[in-house]
Amino acid sequence: MAGEAPRYGWYGDDFTGATDTLATLAEAGQRALLFLRIPTPAQLASAGPLDAVGIAGATRAMAPEAMAQELDQAGRFFAALGVSFLHYKCCSTFDSAPEVGSLGAAARALRPHFPNPLLPVIGGQPNLGRYCLFGNLFAAAGAGGSVHRIDRHPTMSVHPVTPMGESDLRRHLAAQGLERVALVDYRSHEGEEAASALDTALVSQPEAVLFDVSRPSDLAAIGALLRERMSAGPMLAIGASSVAQAIAGFPQTPKAEMPKLARSASRGNLLALVGSLSPVTRAQVELAQGYERIAIDPARLTGEPVYLDDLRAETIACLTQRNVMLITDKPAGVPAETGKVAAATGALLQAIMSDARIKRLVVAGGDTSTLAIRSLDLWGLSYRSSCTPGAPLCRGHSDDPRLDGLDIVLKGGQMGTPDFFNRVSETN
Repeated sequence: MAGEAPRYGWYGDDFTGATDTLATLAEAGQRALLFLRIPTPAQLASAGPLDAVGIAGATRAMAPEAMAQELDQAGRFFAALGVSFLHYKCCSTFDSAPEVGSLGAAARALRPHFPNPLLPVIGGQPNLGRYCLFGNLFAAAGAGGSVHRIDRHPTMSVHPVTPMGESDLRRHLAAQGLERVALVDYRSHEGEEAASALDTALVSQPEAVLFDVSRPSDLAAIGALLRERMSAGPMLAIGASSVAQAIAGFPQTPKAEMPKLARSASRGNLLALVGSLSPVTRAQVELAQGYERIAIDPARLTGEPVYLDDLRAETIACLTQRNVMLITDKPAGVPAETGKVAAATGALLQAIMSDARIKRLVVAGGDTSTLAIRSLDLWGLSYRSSCTPGAPLCRGHSDDPRLDGLDIVLKGGQMGTPDFFNRVSETN
């Protein structure tokens, strides 16, 4: 890509979170594009000048060995591109474990390419109801819901793959290999104490520094600190989209707009694919209106090829008449089957999209979104407009004219207001 190198890079550990960071940067005036894999030179060139480049990944569901290989390649790409700040975008609830989605494994793989002495971990995102106080993470249960300490959260404490049993993020990260994590707590973010608090935290040469976030104004103070420290070399940071909220405040100069994507020529109805088992998402499903609902039996989907064909035919027929919502039932087996079901659901979506013509695709569920979108012939996403916090309306990039310009919304299990599915069908 000719011209000035993008300053900001981000790697999302799943697709839903990666699009939230895309929206954060775009709404801050950055020319940002999210690629669905390491882009080719032709894809970079077609995007035009960019301030921020992202890659949507699936490391949240990977073992450390697979993460190391994936992220070493990504780190080399971002370093060669010339970005000065790389954001490893994890879930805002930090759900991860030593054996799957390890944040320590991510840091070990990416740090050699971004060797700044400071590795910041941003521990909250207030606009999504995520707060970090004295190193302990708290999260709301749904939009506007009650706030719980993360190890007592009604959903995240019993997550089927990465249950959060520890609220102190320093202990949580230590279990994943980042054993020396210093803390800059929220009391130092005001006044002139911030720089000295960070200096004090760095005296012991920690592997990372955790920053409390109690309110939006904390992010401005953190961002100013990080920008000052970037003079010491390319920096890696770990956290939710609050990292982008902090850093996106760097001074702007007038720049050209992102190139406009062609709108898809297809017309039709909306297809929603619901793979999340979160109570928040299931409550949103119950309030949804104007959809033909089709239940998906996970056991049959993963074990009966003819069942997939039948679902495909039924869905395509219904889409000619109205919006359709495909809803995955809870698997009867062990949690390890979650990935298998998500992969089969992605195969179903690919089969449907090969013939169906829809105006908008909505996917609910982190693993489901990642595998479903990866099953389609898309190479990138750009921001179109706000839809609901944490789940923006995006537009797809593809060499396939049937998919190029497709409206796409990817929603994590905990994201969205109770009327999410009604709202997403009405947003222009």
